[in-house]
Amino acid sequence: MTETPAIRRERDEPSAAVPAAATAVAGGELGGGAAASLWRDAWGDLWRRPIFWLAMAIMLVMSLMAAFPGLFTSREANDRCDVQFAKRPPASWNPFSGADHPFGTDVHGCDYWAQVVHGTRAPIVIGFAVTALSLLIAVTLGSLSGHYGGWLDALISRITDVFFGLPLLLGALVVLTAFPAHGIGAVVLALGLFWWTSMTRLMRGQVIAVRDADYVQAARMLGAGDVRIMVRHILPNAIAPVFVFATLNVGVVIGSESTLDFLGVGLQYPSVSWGLQLREAQNIFVDYPYLLAYPAIFLTATVLSFLLLGDAVRDALDPRLR
Repeated sequence: MTETPAIRRERDEPSAAVPAAATAVAGGELGGGAAASLWRDAWGDLWRRPIFWLAMAIMLVMSLMAAFPGLFTSREANDRCDVQFAKRPPASWNPFSGADHPFGTDVHGCDYWAQVVHGTRAPIVIGFAVTALSLLIAVTLGSLSGHYGGWLDALISRITDVFFGLPLLLGALVVLTAFPAHGIGAVVLALGLFWWTSMTRLMRGQVIAVRDADYVQAARMLGAGDVRIMVRHILPNAIAPVFVFATLNVGVVIGSESTLDFLGVGLQYPSVSWGLQLREAQNIFVDYPYLLAYPAIFLTATVLSFLLLGDAVRDALDPRLR
């Protein structure tokens, strides 16, 4: 049978379309574009959530307190303390009553409002620092483990299992005994050393799920290197669940830091933190409940804001929960 021009066009068009489709996929139009669309849709969903804005408002206030305490109090930490005025309760439970000491004074005679404000910095800094350190370790190890597999995957997985089997607080207690000063750097190291394991497992699983996708295979066939494939195609489509987990973890890290301070192995006086304030108030709570109530309220609000933010981001990034 004679081949007509129409039949010839139908035969040639698919073969010509394949490289174009592969080029589009490898260039990120389906891989990176899908990830960009996911984050864009997620932001649009978050914009309509009141819980998201409530959590962001609390986080903004606490972050401002941590970064610029002078906006909220004219006193420095442990400033103008007089033991003669120690443990004086507030004149009113209304913090806006205009009294000289709206939160009363602490066991050292310091203005308690100023102490609570300055106590914001340590947990916020430690929470973000530990999460950033753990996220960096998790993304690096999880990406290498999931992408290459083989002996490297087995080695990283076994190291992760060893650290995962160590109790967090017990491990932090052991590490902190080696740092008598117990400063912020020591607490970050102690918590970050044991905090990356869950995120690494999650990152590894996400990379394994994405590495065999069509757009990754197309990029590899077109000669893209491992670094380009990882940065341009795998990470944008695998990082979302890890990012949500990290957001939730900031609040948990803040709670753990306060726990270490409360147990007496974290920050030490004259450092100021909510955990130290709760520790000082535990034995005199019945007589002076305000010493425990105020830092507990601030700590609870901060941890809750990060948990609510993490839940909102998770719901926005997961289409099945919309």
